[in-house]
Amino acid sequence: MAGSATATNIMLAIFEKKTNSVDLYRPLRNFIAFNYSDREAQNLEDDLQTLNQLRSDIERLSDPTPTARRDILQNYFKALCLVETRFPISPDKDHINTVTFIWHDAFKQKHKASQQNIHLEKAAVLFNLGAVYSQIGLSYDRATVDGRRQASHAFMGAAGAFAFLRDNASTKASIGSSSTVDISIECAGMLERLMLAQAQECVFENTIAKGSTPGVCGKISRQVGVYYEEALAALNVSPLNQHFEKGWISHVQLKTALFYAEACYRYSLELHEKEEIAEEIARLRSGVSALTEVKKSSKGAAAQLLDAINKLEANLNRNLERAIKENDRVYLMRVPSPSSLPPLPAFSLVKSMVMNDVLDASKEKMFASLVPDSSAKALSRYTEMVDDIIRTQAEKLQQASELTRVRLKEMDQPESIFALEGNFTLPSDLKEDVEAVQISGGPAGLEAELEQLRDLRRVNQEMLVQIEELLQKEEGEDAQFRSQFGTRWTRPQSSTLTKNLLDRLNRFAANLKQAAESDGRIERSVREHSALMSILDHRPIESALPTLARPIMSLDSNEDAVVGALKQSLRQLETLGAQRAGLEDMLKEMKRKDDILPKLMTSTGSYEDLFRKEISKYDHICEEIAQNIEAQEKLLMQIQAQNDEFSAIFNLEDYKASREKCYKQIQAAIAKFREIKENINEGLKFYVTFQDAITNVKQQCSDFVMTRGIQCREMIEDVQRQMAGLSFQDGKNTGANNSNYPSVGYQNQRSNLHPQADPRSQTPYYHTREQPTMAGYGHPPAPYSSPQQPPPLHPYQVPPASAAPYPPPQAQQQLPASHEYGQPAYPGWRGPYYNAHAQQPGSLPRPPYNIPAPYPPPHQSGYYKQH
Repeated sequence: MAGSATATNIMLAIFEKKTNSVDLYRPLRNFIAFNYSDREAQNLEDDLQTLNQLRSDIERLSDPTPTARRDILQNYFKALCLVETRFPISPDKDHINTVTFIWHDAFKQKHKASQQNIHLEKAAVLFNLGAVYSQIGLSYDRATVDGRRQASHAFMGAAGAFAFLRDNASTKASIGSSSTVDISIECAGMLERLMLAQAQECVFENTIAKGSTPGVCGKISRQVGVYYEEALAALNVSPLNQHFEKGWISHVQLKTALFYAEACYRYSLELHEKEEIAEEIARLRSGVSALTEVKKSSKGAAAQLLDAINKLEANLNRNLERAIKENDRVYLMRVPSPSSLPPLPAFSLVKSMVMNDVLDASKEKMFASLVPDSSAKALSRYTEMVDDIIRTQAEKLQQASELTRVRLKEMDQPESIFALEGNFTLPSDLKEDVEAVQISGGPAGLEAELEQLRDLRRVNQEMLVQIEELLQKEEGEDAQFRSQFGTRWTRPQSSTLTKNLLDRLNRFAANLKQAAESDGRIERSVREHSALMSILDHRPIESALPTLARPIMSLDSNEDAVVGALKQSLRQLETLGAQRAGLEDMLKEMKRKDDILPKLMTSTGSYEDLFRKEISKYDHICEEIAQNIEAQEKLLMQIQAQNDEFSAIFNLEDYKASREKCYKQIQAAIAKFREIKENINEGLKFYVTFQDAITNVKQQCSDFVMTRGIQCREMIEDVQRQMAGLSFQDGKNTGANNSNYPSVGYQNQRSNLHPQADPRSQTPYYHTREQPTMAGYGHPPAPYSSPQQPPPLHPYQVPPASAAPYPPPQAQQQLPASHEYGQPAYPGWRGPYYNAHAQQPGSLPRPPYNIPAPYPPPHQSGYYKQH
């Protein structure tokens, strides 16, 4: 059953601050006319009217839609940014001192602030912008998925506006003679967290609607509770604890407890699925306890919210009762105390909208012509002075950090301390190389790859045997019929036709033999270097490194004191480094907030005096930087002395030497592993490519044997007719009969697969002995030419010492350029274990390793099956 929080539809929207009417047109126009000219005032008439109209729109709270109200507030804020840099509004007699902004507190209408500066105006507009965003979020129909999504975006916009108020306007607005709590840093921060809580709550409701897992729902729900907890924490301290009505605080308290209990409920469902009953009971009890406690202070809360809490409490109690029974009957686990449980996991799916681009006024054209040239030049000169200070100090900080890095590197710290504590690690580049080796299988995985090489070699050997047996069988049948029919068997002998095929098989066998030798060299290399490469199988690799051990004997037993003092100094050095980073950030932040333009535009004295006054703000940071660098120098000298003592006690030089030796061993092992791995990969590529070539020849032999079989059957029929006296041809046509059987070669074998309906009208099936043989077969008879000869040796049997079954590997260097299938042992081989052989012209290209063998033997493993 779903938790009851999904039924909760009570959320908060913020009401806008109210203001009194202000006329900006006349004071600003008079300032332009007095300080510039009437002509300039006339030129800027439209801008002045637009500004005054925006202020009038702000004063009215009855705009047709919240979105229109939002756009007015954004446009007015950007206009105020332009006014701030051009019109000095203050009580000063030389400034615009007739404009007073009055704004009432949004939560206590009786409180109001009145200031003669633009900072209060900007802060109030930002507050109202956040309030309008919250009203937009509340206006969507949150009973639908799309409505909840839009509401979540609106609440994130509200959070962004309040965050922008806190970071950019609250401080300046609070400096004035009077201010209100609603635009303070504390209140703006609280409202940001509240809006984020409501945005995350919308996401949680959508997550429940989508049917997400209890674990996901629990994390999102917990984050809702975290945001409400942060808002509640701000409401419970000054200055907010006395500023908001009890209904507000009660609402946030109930929401905090509700979503904490909801997270406990969702998380307990996941624990129940994992049968972690003990923690499930503890989580359920924690959720029930939170709801029970919060109900004591629920006076004034919305009835719908209380109903949601009651429903969730009922669900928690029901599941708690069930879990206790299961634990008592089955699991018998000890239930931990809720206080001993780790925090519930949380995951945020919302964040405050970034308002910098939304409120950026740099591209606005209002009052663009009103910047005095002297002010612009003075601003440029002041900016250069500030940039020079920041650049100089940043260089000092960077030099100090680099000096620290170099000095510590020379002392081999803090690595030596880490080694003593067992927390050492390899250099990052070497560690990456080791991880790459281990991911690829490491030395332990080489045997499996060698087995692949052996399997592929065996498949190629078996295919060569099959091809030879096919040709032998056909030659034996031809010899049998020649013996049976004598001179009537007139077709060419098989040995005269298979010469080229047999030559290719011989060359293939030679290549395969050479490849086997290369494989053997790889296997020997693996065996010979297994001890060297075994270091790469250590996981983690740091376990193979030498350790920095304490001395066996000590005279004064002060090792711990030396180590403790050195560690303390290193921590102090680290603290100084963090301080330097903070100082650099402070410089950049000061420059970012250093807005001198209004002062320049209204200054009546010397710019130099103003510059000195403003530049002096950076003096204290420069002093802190100098003190930091001085302290670092002293500390480095102290660390050097401590490290010398540490090195002497722990024999650090010997440790460093053994560590470097281990690093070199690891590097050598990586290099050897990569070399062997590359050799194996070349072998795998060779065998796959070689298998394709053998398959080609096997297909040609099969076509040749099939064609010879067709010829054999036809000649048997003709010979039988001759012997039975059924031939209708006289002796003069004997030559024609003998020419009915053409010579068959693998070049034209495919054209003879389908004979015509009338075999006697075909071209002759063979040539007589007086006729020249066809191209491609004009070779002397091979050892297979006579049936009376003993059968040829099996290509993989051990041949007699006097003869080899195939030509030696050197013979393939004499092949014609058109030769297709002779290949080097491993094409493209570069390793030390294979002789480099130039690839024969016309050789097939190497296919990718993952091409399956076209004709795997039936007993082969699944590795060679077609996919």
